[in-house]
Amino acid sequence: MLIEIKDLKKNYLLGDAEIPVIHGINLNIEKNEYVAIMGPSGSGKSTLMNILGCLDTASSGHYYFNDVDVSTLDDDALSIMRNKEIGFIFQNFNLLPRLNAIQNVELPLIYAGTPGAERKERALRALDRVGLSDRVTHKPAELSGGQRQRVAIARALVTTPGILLADEPTGALDSKTGIEIMRLFEELHAEGNTIILITHEQEIASYAHRNIYLKDGMIHSDKPNQKRTSLPSLNTFQNDEIT
Repeated sequence: MLIEIKDLKKNYLLGDAEIPVIHGINLNIEKNEYVAIMGPSGSGKSTLMNILGCLDTASSGHYYFNDVDVSTLDDDALSIMRNKEIGFIFQNFNLLPRLNAIQNVELPLIYAGTPGAERKERALRALDRVGLSDRVTHKPAELSGGQRQRVAIARALVTTPGILLADEPTGALDSKTGIEIMRLFEELHAEGNTIILITHEQEIASYAHRNIYLKDGMIHSDKPNQKRTSLPSLNTFQNDEIT
């Protein structure tokens, strides 16, 4: 089992009041699953994402990642786990504007203390994987939205993490480019990557193999996606005019 969550609860303090956000979630995710976690605003999906990504900790319950009880880790250990085991992909890319593509992709490896030559080689490999081998020296302002998201995906891949955690990955993209990004996720899943999408869009969730729906801080439904939307396979992006 890659991820095992047992009776997970999360409360936030608002003044003197304690506000419950997640109410005793139980959840298992196997290696190489492709899961979409959905729910309306206030459902707890962002809080759950932060806990899955080791950006926040639960108030009670347990979160096991590869049999490690994340709930017991201190801040330093959580930081190491985030950098090594979790590849983050955000809606707004979170690229540093002064760095070019390869420098942005290298960042997690710098934090991990990877030597320079190995860093560059792995970053180039990751950029090539997402079809950007000809854009390695371009800065974010010189790239389209779709290209920037592909740089962000390359950065997430470069540490060969246990999971790719994508928060609204197509939210800042037009629909055509969003489909290209979802095609890339499909390819990455076929290569053995575990992918967890956080989304409020049913259309995006339809590409995943399993849909989990949160409501009022609880799992309202959790089932295989029997009507999954299929995408034609492309090994690389060949049309850089896609934005």
